[in-house]
Amino acid sequence: MAIAPELLVTLDRTVGTPLRAQLENGVREAIRTGRLSPGDRLPSSRMLAADLGLSRGVVQECYEQLAAEGYLFSRTGSGTTVAATSGGTVDTTAANPRATGSTRRGAAPERLVADFESGVPDLASAPRTDWAWAVQEVCRTVPHAAFDYGDPLGVPELRETLAAYLRRVRAVEAGPDQVLVCNGMAQGLSLVLQVLRPAVVACEDPGAIATARAAASSVGATVLPVPVDDLGLDVEALARTEARAVVVTPAHQWPTGVVLAPERRHALVAWARERDAMVLEDDYDAEFRYDRDPVGTLQGLAPDRVVALGTVSKSLAPALRLGWAVVPPSLVDALAQAKDVADRGTAAIDQLALARLIESGRYDRHLRRVRGEYARRRTALVQALAEHAPEMPVTGLAAGFHAVAHLPDGADVDAIVAGARRRGVGLYSMGLNRSTRSADPPRLVFGYGNTPERVIQAGIAAVADLLR
Repeated sequence: MAIAPELLVTLDRTVGTPLRAQLENGVREAIRTGRLSPGDRLPSSRMLAADLGLSRGVVQECYEQLAAEGYLFSRTGSGTTVAATSGGTVDTTAANPRATGSTRRGAAPERLVADFESGVPDLASAPRTDWAWAVQEVCRTVPHAAFDYGDPLGVPELRETLAAYLRRVRAVEAGPDQVLVCNGMAQGLSLVLQVLRPAVVACEDPGAIATARAAASSVGATVLPVPVDDLGLDVEALARTEARAVVVTPAHQWPTGVVLAPERRHALVAWARERDAMVLEDDYDAEFRYDRDPVGTLQGLAPDRVVALGTVSKSLAPALRLGWAVVPPSLVDALAQAKDVADRGTAAIDQLALARLIESGRYDRHLRRVRGEYARRRTALVQALAEHAPEMPVTGLAAGFHAVAHLPDGADVDAIVAGARRRGVGLYSMGLNRSTRSADPPRLVFGYGNTPERVIQAGIAAVADLLR
């Protein structure tokens, strides 16, 4: 049996207006303004009377009157609900933000034949059963103290598990006391910059410039783009700036897909030591490698000068909002304080569930499964492009779940993207990731993480003439 929710109605016993009339007006106004929506259950007359200190008869008379006016619907045994077509004029779009259209992240997506948006994992493969098992195990076994506020750095179980896991698979050099659990990579980056407070933050160009700018804006820092070439970040160009922190993706540069060359890795570490600066390493899709050996983290070369940022947004699902930052010991105390001020710590039950998932082997099993799926989708994309646009080079395929298509010089990328959209296919210019937003040189970034094989083939076929 469903339990009726509580209802906030304010009564003023110091005025002459009868309490029944005040109650009727309060419920009526809640419906008119959309605070109560059609189909919402109301408390039982007994419950509401007890909550408001009224006789049950007063509440029953109120419900009967509003039902007569068309605001409420009552059925014996089923309780009282707001009528589907309640009396009065209800502007649900103004009163209920869920009913309005929006362009913000998370709004209802446009229906497309195929959408090659990058950075989105296969949402259908989110391990729902395994996650539910892990949460259930945590709730069944942890002591009562686990439901209290904990260490703002994160629960010890997850920090120990992450430290061991990252040492094993990413060659990170750190113990659990250097791990901060946070709500995704973006929060980790913001917290680190709050502690470092650099005046200038460098960022790869093209790269995650919007994310860097959002994080830097919270501390009033300027973001300075630094060019990327076939060897990764141009460290010589970085050295000519005043930056004291740099955001990089060395294992699989976003979005070009290149790997930071060994000589550049060592040059970047040397720059950090000479400048007394910090390298902020975004290890965003390190789990997915196909045609090359895994690349260890930059943090393993210089644990005192590199912060390693990671997340399960790509490996499990963005909705979980779980990430981490592996930081030098000198930053730990300040980061704990910053995290405590920000939100008192990431949800402890979810942290414990992730620890159980990793410790049980289910996390590795999930990664093996989706890695195989992404490999098949990558093959489907390469084959479709080879069939429909054989002269177009494609790079960035060795890792992750996106590829870069190199259009001929002079190609009008914006026109191609617009033409594809009219056919129901989402294509995306690399210009979206450049500091100038320039579409030159003309490149398309094809994400295939959340695009099934058959959809990939149909989408490329639909825009074949635009790509040639």
